[in-house]
Amino acid sequence: MKVTVLGYWGGFPFNNEGTSSYLIESDGFSLLLDAGSSTLIQLEKVMDPLELDAVILTHYHHDHVADLGVLQYLRQLKPKEPVAELPIYGHQEDQKHFEELTMAGISLGVPYNPEKTLTVGPFSINFIKTIHPVPCYAMRIEENTTGKVFVFTADTGYFAELDSFCEKADLLITDTYFLEGMENHHAHLTSRETGELAKKAQVKKLVLSHLRQDIDLELLKEQTEKYHESSIETLLASTQLQIIV
Repeated sequence: MKVTVLGYWGGFPFNNEGTSSYLIESDGFSLLLDAGSSTLIQLEKVMDPLELDAVILTHYHHDHVADLGVLQYLRQLKPKEPVAELPIYGHQEDQKHFEELTMAGISLGVPYNPEKTLTVGPFSINFIKTIHPVPCYAMRIEENTTGKVFVFTADTGYFAELDSFCEKADLLITDTYFLEGMENHHAHLTSRETGELAKKAQVKKLVLSHLRQDIDLELLKEQTEKYHESSIETLLASTQLQIIV
């Protein structure tokens, strides 16, 4: 399984780089996880967006879906021949935004049930609801052929159930928006909470994402590492960062 970071800033793009979006590939199948700003530009550097197999969304905040509409337009306007409808998986707790996932003949909104395992191509996906102002779901994505696990916290404050949800993940990408001192926030994790989460869950590799534009990111990384085992490789997210899981 290969994971490519297409965007990683929280809230809004910064320094010509965009917001949350990740491409997951395995056995010739491509799954787009969230579609923040600049997704389409970065995706085109990796693959033809017309060949994308599926999209899945954690929630409907703009910094996670900003490029979804232009992806639909590209699939509508660019091909010389009609393309197959692109399945876009989302939750139905915001019916208005869920209905926008469907564009007749172009894309089809497919609801996921957070209480059940979802199979998408070569992946099995489980969900847990996060602490965020709107309904949002973290995802535990397992590559069926290898058993490798990638967990994405999505946007969330810390809650104890995250520990077991992330347990022994080969790759954990976290929403680490705050420096130490803002613990128990209602929407995002701090460096300390991320470090402690990674340690308790015994993850193998950690990537800090959904980054804040006005803080010292090296300090964010240092604070995170202070609270976990030195054996856990920790990286700051960057555009086109590729991780083989």
